[in-house]
Amino acid sequence: MKRLLRAALLLVLLQSAVASAQAPQRSAAEPIPVDRIVAVVNDEVITLHELNRGLERAVAQLRRQGTPLPPRDVLERQMLERLVMDKIQLQHAREIGLRVDDGQLDQALQRIAAGNKMSMEQFREVLQRDGIAFPKFREDIRNEMLIARVREREVENKIAVSDSEIENYLEGQSAAGAGEEYEVAHILLRAPESANSVQLATLKAKADEVLERARKGENFAQLAAAYSDAPDGLQGGSLGMRPIDRLPNIFSDVVAKMSAGDVGPLLRSPNGFHIVKLLNKKGGAALPPVQQTRVRHILIRVNELVSESEAQHKLEGLYDRIIHGEKFAELAKLHSQDGSAPKGGDLGWIYPGDTVPEFERAMNNLKPGEVSRPVKSPFGFHLIEVLERRVQDVSADRQKAAARQVLRERKLDEAYQDWLRQARDRAYVDLRLEER
Repeated sequence: MKRLLRAALLLVLLQSAVASAQAPQRSAAEPIPVDRIVAVVNDEVITLHELNRGLERAVAQLRRQGTPLPPRDVLERQMLERLVMDKIQLQHAREIGLRVDDGQLDQALQRIAAGNKMSMEQFREVLQRDGIAFPKFREDIRNEMLIARVREREVENKIAVSDSEIENYLEGQSAAGAGEEYEVAHILLRAPESANSVQLATLKAKADEVLERARKGENFAQLAAAYSDAPDGLQGGSLGMRPIDRLPNIFSDVVAKMSAGDVGPLLRSPNGFHIVKLLNKKGGAALPPVQQTRVRHILIRVNELVSESEAQHKLEGLYDRIIHGEKFAELAKLHSQDGSAPKGGDLGWIYPGDTVPEFERAMNNLKPGEVSRPVKSPFGFHLIEVLERRVQDVSADRQKAAARQVLRERKLDEAYQDWLRQARDRAYVDLRLEER
């Protein structure tokens, strides 16, 4: 979710940047171009207007990064594929019943406004002044949240880490290079799940060509924007600065042997062909301190007597009572169906990995003193309040939990790419960009 909110903040800046560059309005005598369909995705369409709107944002972002722009037709194809993938994920969200209600959306928008050091009224005024319609911005954020929830449900919640993997990881912590951080950029040329040998050979030839251009010194971010099928392609393919153990497995062994500025060999995975460049490297602590959170909650369980809607409705009522002054601990003692109820819902100090992913993500989004709206988990629905946070060294008895979290994150990118590839292959997609 934090990545989502950072993306939302960037969206505000990007659209603000392009607002001043918009063309003057046409006179009444000039012809008005008619919108047209540029892609069909299952039973929905993507229009030229949507494509151009996405291109404006992408171009503004590349310019802010100082990345040379690829040719317009190349960017169009990349952006259209991005819109296709977003459409597929939003359709899947509807099919499996995921939704972001107005209360959850309002909370996210309030966090975005707070991140900009504004009230909601001030934030809306800034959007309006920059020519950004608030209802459209609001729905863009809702869609980003839905896509994040699809990723959580279909990928993050299904990643398993075995005890042997944890033991191997902890044994390797003293190895050379443990704790170093790497800033890596990558390009993915995605292979269809049902690709035949001819298609794979064609894709590999294209990947070899891009790799050669990267090794000859062409701007890597520009090549990523032009050719990468990864979600971060239009942002230059950067994964940011990460410890080696938080890089995808396919990258970690290769990157550890590279120097800053090197472009690695062509890598093959079930998802396609990968090109990686090491942008920077720095040392770090092998076992960094971790953040603990002291948290309490109210749990309403879902069963044959209490439906999801009833549980959620009850917690919404308790939420309203809390924000109007009633004490969280007292309501937890009366209503929570968890063993922590006698302690006012207090769970004590929580390490990363101690709770289920849905609870932890919601908890991490809260500031001390802030109460969530109802959060769904495998146990039912929760109201969560963060009491305080602290940073502690990882003690011996907590290292396994920390290692499990690291290994889950390492697997996440590869698993998400694999899920996207399969979803794309299952969908009916008819691209019509060339029909001028």
